[in-house]
Amino acid sequence: MNIIEKIIANHSDKDFVKPGDIVDIGIDARVARDFGGPNVIKNLEDNNLTLDDVSKTFFTFDTNPTGSDQKYAVNQQTIRVFARRHGVKVYDINNGIGTHTLIQNGLSWPGSTAVTTDSHANILGAIGAFGQGMGDKDIAVAFHRGKVWFKVPPSVKITLTGELPEHVTAKDIVLNLLHQFGANSLLGYSVEFYGEPVDKLTLDQRITIASMGTEMGVIILLFPPNKAIMDYCTSKTGRKLEKIEAGSDAVYEKEYTINVGDFVPMVSRPGKPHDTVDIEQEKKVKIDSGFIGSCTNGRIEDMRAAAEILKGRKVAPGVVLKIVPSTDEIWQQCLDEGIIKTFKEAGALVSNAGCAGCAAGQVGQNGPGEITISTGNRNFPGKQGKGEVYLASPASVAASAVAGYITSEDDIPEEPATFDFEFRSEELKKHTEEHHKKHGEKPSLVKGRVWLISKDDIDTDMIYHNRYLQITDPNEMGQYIFDNLEGYEDFAKKCKPGDIVITGKNFGAGSSRQQAVDGFKTLGIQAIIAESFGAIYERNAINAAFPILTYENLKEAQVEDGDEIEVNFQTGELTNNSKGISVRIEPFSDVQMEIYQNGGLF
Repeated sequence: MNIIEKIIANHSDKDFVKPGDIVDIGIDARVARDFGGPNVIKNLEDNNLTLDDVSKTFFTFDTNPTGSDQKYAVNQQTIRVFARRHGVKVYDINNGIGTHTLIQNGLSWPGSTAVTTDSHANILGAIGAFGQGMGDKDIAVAFHRGKVWFKVPPSVKITLTGELPEHVTAKDIVLNLLHQFGANSLLGYSVEFYGEPVDKLTLDQRITIASMGTEMGVIILLFPPNKAIMDYCTSKTGRKLEKIEAGSDAVYEKEYTINVGDFVPMVSRPGKPHDTVDIEQEKKVKIDSGFIGSCTNGRIEDMRAAAEILKGRKVAPGVVLKIVPSTDEIWQQCLDEGIIKTFKEAGALVSNAGCAGCAAGQVGQNGPGEITISTGNRNFPGKQGKGEVYLASPASVAASAVAGYITSEDDIPEEPATFDFEFRSEELKKHTEEHHKKHGEKPSLVKGRVWLISKDDIDTDMIYHNRYLQITDPNEMGQYIFDNLEGYEDFAKKCKPGDIVITGKNFGAGSSRQQAVDGFKTLGIQAIIAESFGAIYERNAINAAFPILTYENLKEAQVEDGDEIEVNFQTGELTNNSKGISVRIEPFSDVQMEIYQNGGLF
């Protein structure tokens, strides 16, 4: 048997397995992340499933290690509570990437098995272990049974020969392999690497290559462990380990011999990790940002390679360089070696350990039109943001960040490229004129149904909670108005365009968020009448041309929920049409009326 077949057989009740066999595999490490973990828990609880062995069961928080997103914060706390109740170990937000944690903490070793909600769990092939990413139902069953069913894959043997050229890194090796095999020619295969260049690869280099097995479509990229790997894993597990090796008569469906001497520094072009080309073809492409990190290139050797280039240099003007070590242990090593200081002096942003941009839960995301060069493993549209992402080695990313455009470490210019823009005053003038024509005269008298909300100090989190602050399109904001105000959570569903809100003192207290104004406009609310407004909210509403008015006493108007009222912004006359009563409230000031008629401050 070859390596994967031996691992599967050793963890099943079979003495021998072959491709196509379906067997139950015992799992040495059963893991769920903050991404997917809550669904694993839900599956367990909904189906009344117990845990097989808590000593082999773990949670890792790596997709949002800052805990900065409301939804992730909820997920993480859900997991913590479950873990405390059942005695499960949690590697919390201060730890780093889960797959790296398994290696670093001796939870995986050569010949072992692991499953996790991370699609890059096959990174464990770097140490000759079986790792698989699986969905939350699979992981829940692994938590419960300690086993999962698995189909033995066919295997491929790749032998590397020759000497690596200068400046060709581990990332370049896997990008060259992607160039040759694409995303699907090895789909569903287990791949084993052999040859002198493979024996020389360090743990960090093996991790880089193994982590992109998913992008090649393979089940796993397996490296037979050499002495250095065995010694490392022995020290981390604290016990003597047996080396896992393919049998001398092992069978492979395909075999390839590849000369690494032909490899060159490469980049993947935006949209497809396997769309790889010689970096020379993409040189001089102007970039907005760079990212160094992820499970592919967040190791200490990657940090050292970047620091060597950045030392004594500065990130180009207008370019943002974001760096995220893969584990806290590596972060601390960077601190001890002075690498963090080098990064900061170069002008880079350094974040705490984790998945970063790949998971949309930390630094590394980009915006529309932004061009990023990244050490990540994926650059599918939307994966690392809404801009375009090139994939490259840490050395190429650092060199490009200094240059201001895509380049290699041996071709860094003396002076960086800068952004040049031509100011077009005529276009701006035309836009302004069209804006004013569009708005015209707005009504000073409005009529509508009343929502009477007899509450004081309704703050902006009650109006528009901070969990929605990432939304930038005003048309999407209205649906969340008041969903954090007790008794009015369904306001957005029940209100109608033309409605008017009457409320108490200090409406809009709290933060400066404009969304708490714009959401009402989206819903078609015509005005808010309050005894007083929070100072920032008042300015936001007036500047947005959203009608707000104040009153001293409305008792005489006898307004009730659902009454129809008319309000004259110019005179301050408020008429309760349902009861035929008129009173005076504070009218618009001249400034408020001017901004209102202008359609807003702009």
